[in-house]
Amino acid sequence: MADQTELRQVGRPSRRVDTLDKAVGATVYAGDFTMPGMLHAKVLRSVHPSAIIKSVDTAAASRLPGVACILTGKDLPGVVVSTDIPGQTGKERLAASDVPVLASDKVRMAGEPIALIAADTERIAQAASDLIEVEYEPLPGVFDPFDAMKPGAPIVHEPDNIVARWKIRKGDAKAAIEQADIVVENTFRMPFIDHAYIEPEAGVAWIDEQGVINIRVSTQVIEHFRAIADVVGVPHNKLRVQGAMVGGGFGGKEDITVEIFLALLAQRTGRPVRLAYTREESLLAHCKRHPFTITHRTGVTRDGRITGAEIELVSDSGSYPHLSPYVLLYATVTSTGPYRIDNVSIEGMTVATNNPYTSAFRGFGGSQACVAYEQQMDEIAKTLGMDPMELRRVNYLRTGDTTATGQPVESAAWIEDAASRAIDALGERTPDRGPVKIGRGLASYMQSYGRITWLHDTARAWVGMEVDGSVVVRASTPEIGAGQMSVLGLVAAEVLGVPLEAVTVHAMDSALTPLAGTSTATRQTYMSGNAVLKAAGVVRDTLLSRASEHLGESADSLALGDSFAYVEDRPEIRIAVPELAAMCAADGLPLSELAQFNAPFSGPIDSETGQGRVFPDLTFGAQAVEVAVDTETGEVTVLKSAACHDVGRAINPTAVEGQIQGGSAQGIGYALMEEVIVENGVIQTPTLSEYLIPTSLDFPPTQAIILESGTGLGPFGAKGIGEPAITPAAPAAANAVANAINARVPSLPLTPEKVLAAIDGARVVGGGRGG
Repeated sequence: MADQTELRQVGRPSRRVDTLDKAVGATVYAGDFTMPGMLHAKVLRSVHPSAIIKSVDTAAASRLPGVACILTGKDLPGVVVSTDIPGQTGKERLAASDVPVLASDKVRMAGEPIALIAADTERIAQAASDLIEVEYEPLPGVFDPFDAMKPGAPIVHEPDNIVARWKIRKGDAKAAIEQADIVVENTFRMPFIDHAYIEPEAGVAWIDEQGVINIRVSTQVIEHFRAIADVVGVPHNKLRVQGAMVGGGFGGKEDITVEIFLALLAQRTGRPVRLAYTREESLLAHCKRHPFTITHRTGVTRDGRITGAEIELVSDSGSYPHLSPYVLLYATVTSTGPYRIDNVSIEGMTVATNNPYTSAFRGFGGSQACVAYEQQMDEIAKTLGMDPMELRRVNYLRTGDTTATGQPVESAAWIEDAASRAIDALGERTPDRGPVKIGRGLASYMQSYGRITWLHDTARAWVGMEVDGSVVVRASTPEIGAGQMSVLGLVAAEVLGVPLEAVTVHAMDSALTPLAGTSTATRQTYMSGNAVLKAAGVVRDTLLSRASEHLGESADSLALGDSFAYVEDRPEIRIAVPELAAMCAADGLPLSELAQFNAPFSGPIDSETGQGRVFPDLTFGAQAVEVAVDTETGEVTVLKSAACHDVGRAINPTAVEGQIQGGSAQGIGYALMEEVIVENGVIQTPTLSEYLIPTSLDFPPTQAIILESGTGLGPFGAKGIGEPAITPAAPAAANAVANAINARVPSLPLTPEKVLAAIDGARVVGGGRGG
């Protein structure tokens, strides 16, 4: 394989394969798809967060002309979706991980599905939904994870409300803290937030001429076809999921959304069925980012060396576990940040409540952990009277160091360089203007890419060259807007020496494309990219072997590039790739390969100490933010932002910059604006009029600085950036506000009311102390 200096496609700005259609409005999303004779579906949902269902009367609704099917929990006795969440050791199955498709006897959250309706029109389906009468017996609920752990609290799922625990022990944290010169303790709180993607959940299902249930849907996980088939009671090969282009996922389309509802209704009616959530239903029905309360107690020497840390994390799992144990694991493991701490004691718990359920959200627990540890670092620096950057420099992890779980840092850890570059990119500090005070904040981070190492993660891809020299890539990789399909195309183009325009990528079909796993965990460049690299390498070897015969030169002396096979030190000796491909085909030489890439595997971490390898590798970086705070109104204005990340290798720098800028905007929104307000289990921000997200006018663009160490595990040394891009943004903004007003607001979001309270010295909920 050519070394990095000879790359022709990878590392150069490229237009993504999906860009033009999206720009001109030609992309067909799941909600745009229609079929003749199609029924329209609606979901009736609980109005109570905790209640017994005494009866569901569908008689009046069934009599409504145009209603084709109504399903309730009584029609689906015992039918559940198994989330198969592992317990502490990764082996035993977590209790209460089954989620009823339709609630039949009890509801545990407001918005829980109770009935499905399919009708000739959407209006009739809604009218039928309105006619269904549900008799409830409200039950006491529990809406705070700390209350849920108290004796006598209502139990969401037996035997108790503790969904999962993780703990980490390294060295002797208690002794190290006792021997420290200074101990700093603070508690930080983060709220529910919503993914707020542009495209609500949507899909269409139909049964084809072979009796296969087909579902065209907006999803991050094509391989849900197996779980859906199990629920509807058909063999896995009789259920096909076709992914459409996803109009935003951010983790919210990792869990099953509309797929099972569609499959059931299509199965019962024999007709195509469409279901698309309204914005209000989407905000009500899908998962939220976990609220966390994280307490840090840190011992440090007077020169800033961290001697030990005790950390407690408590998250709200909501009504059903879903991915909460995994999110807690990621948060717990990364809660010490990118710092070398030899003595650690960490306790993590996720707790069931009758709040909206929580699951995957971009950053997957690492973002909440970073909000806490980076604010704690600034509070330590303030207590010591030390520059925050200098404190970090003293404690940064280096290659060869070990994390809190004892996992060695094996790739480049360019954290200090990233932090310095981010700070420098802000340029000259803006001066204060009367009551408007200027502050700057920094946040560094470490974040995993790829799934945890005891899950046997795999990805498959097929690469073939046609006789005219064009290339086809097939992989089920869901394209969720981050450029996954373009990455696969670029890798194949680089290996086979053709332009990206000569490559077609077929993706997102459980029946016709090799299974490549989920577009989650920042894993697709790493996993599917390596599968394509492997498959394309076999095709390349065939081409070069045939070119060697034709040119009379050894294969080792040949290269592929610019649609030619040529002698590297005598490029005038060459043969065009289309001609070469035709020769291979004429000779019966195979020009395709199906390859599987297997991620490194290790056993589960030790259940008592948390020691062991958790992730394949880590991405490192930093972000710096400058804000202006009006001390008379509490209003925060972002003035400048710069983020620097080591991405290993930027397969497409344009796409990497987009990820960094988008992640930054989403993260700063988390810090300053966003909160799903939940009172007694009921969402009080039910539309985008009440739930505020950033627009392009709210924050300036973040300057994206790309470092390329070339040490990642992905193709050409790439690391992941999709999730890491969001992680340092919120704590950087929070630290900037604290720097401006010389006071900490330890609970997100940093609203004007909270900022004014901190300025006035009032006690803010979630406050901490330095000592």
